[in-house]
Amino acid sequence: MELTISHALYGIFTLIIILTMIFRKGVVLPTLLGTFVIAWVYKGSLIDGFTAIFNANLVAAKELFNIFLIITFMMALLHSLRDLGADRRMIKPIQKLMINGHVSFFVLIAVTYVISLFFWPTPAVPLICALLVPAAIRSGLPAMTAAVAVALAGQGMALSSDYIVQVAPNLSATSAGIDTALVADRALVLSLIAGIAAIGLAYFLYRKTIRSKDDQMNEIEMNQMQTAKESENKSKATHLKAWSKLFAVLVPVALTTVVAYMMYTKLYSGRMSGFEGGDGAAFVGGVAVILLLLSTVAFGRQNALDYITNHITEGFVFAFKAMGPVIPIAGFFFLGSSDFSGSILGMDENAPGLLFDLVKSSQEFLPQSAFLSAFSVLIIGIITGLDGSGFSGLPLTGALAASLQNGAIDTGTLAAIGQMGSIWTGGGTIVAWSSLIAIAGFCGVSVMDLVRKNFVPVIFGLLLSTALALFLF
Repeated sequence: MELTISHALYGIFTLIIILTMIFRKGVVLPTLLGTFVIAWVYKGSLIDGFTAIFNANLVAAKELFNIFLIITFMMALLHSLRDLGADRRMIKPIQKLMINGHVSFFVLIAVTYVISLFFWPTPAVPLICALLVPAAIRSGLPAMTAAVAVALAGQGMALSSDYIVQVAPNLSATSAGIDTALVADRALVLSLIAGIAAIGLAYFLYRKTIRSKDDQMNEIEMNQMQTAKESENKSKATHLKAWSKLFAVLVPVALTTVVAYMMYTKLYSGRMSGFEGGDGAAFVGGVAVILLLLSTVAFGRQNALDYITNHITEGFVFAFKAMGPVIPIAGFFFLGSSDFSGSILGMDENAPGLLFDLVKSSQEFLPQSAFLSAFSVLIIGIITGLDGSGFSGLPLTGALAASLQNGAIDTGTLAAIGQMGSIWTGGGTIVAWSSLIAIAGFCGVSVMDLVRKNFVPVIFGLLLSTALALFLF
């Protein structure tokens, strides 16, 4: 295999992007610059370099727009439920289960995990921390331990699989050139292994800090509960009570039924259910839209047309804020794949696979070891997660997974491993400049202390899940 200057430039810019992530800086600039320079050199035309930047972003946007839509509709639904006060009612009965600090720890984990699977942890955190964390603190669970539970269950275990909305597995699979369902299923298993291991170790390490229910709470915890109480009273005064109760039951029942049906058809039909990968997300998104229509009309029939427009607009704004930077990053790594580089460079045939060529040219000097491939992708995933996003590194880990696969380990497993490393790190468990800040703020604890509390359990969970992946898949 003959390597060219374009291959060398692609390798250099890939290293620059990784180093930029390590230093916690944005990587959009080097990805855009790299796309321009590489296309210019490869085609030998300055004009082609300019058009390649636009084409790379356009190709990435086309491939990823379904992700933007599902985020938009789920966020719009959540906003409409907040109008009714149904979001609070959905989890209020769970407060009664928090009989002591030990039970509260695991109740927080279960509720955070389920809600985060459907709505992502970032928008779910304010709801959980406003209602459940104060109740957990009253039962004897320290605020710091409560924050650990929310972070590990939501930003870690739920977001790393993203099994319902499927943004993460879609990004990983698209970059790897494989079916989304393959990555999603393996990521779900690995996320549960990593999550159970991390949560179990965290409980073992911090169980002695859990107090009895009658112990005096500190001032921060008292203030926090008072704030949550005031917010709850305000919600009761401003929302429609009857509709609030109805949708507090209807939404979780509807979404749970959808997931149960998808799982049933997948496990027991003996055939492809039609809800594999993106189709599954589309099914969930369609149901979310109907629920959005109903809840918006229930909140205000006369102004429903305006309300639903506002909610969808807010959903799109959230989606583009969360995923917008991923487009140029994905465009750069799509340039390294022959599946997409033809469209980016304007070539009908003989499209280059720059990243794959680089990896393949070095494979003859490396042992064909599933162990080395798996842990290399994990480390790269952890490094890419240092930017505090968790999602921006998935195009890289997905592309590397396709390049590093061999007879000992397949692309889907490697892509899922890389996804674990990137999201557990940058999604908000062990870097202070991520969405972990929100959890620390709502729980009234130091974000740096929370990082230190999470670090050992998270790394243990990632190492264990990667090791077991070698035997399970």
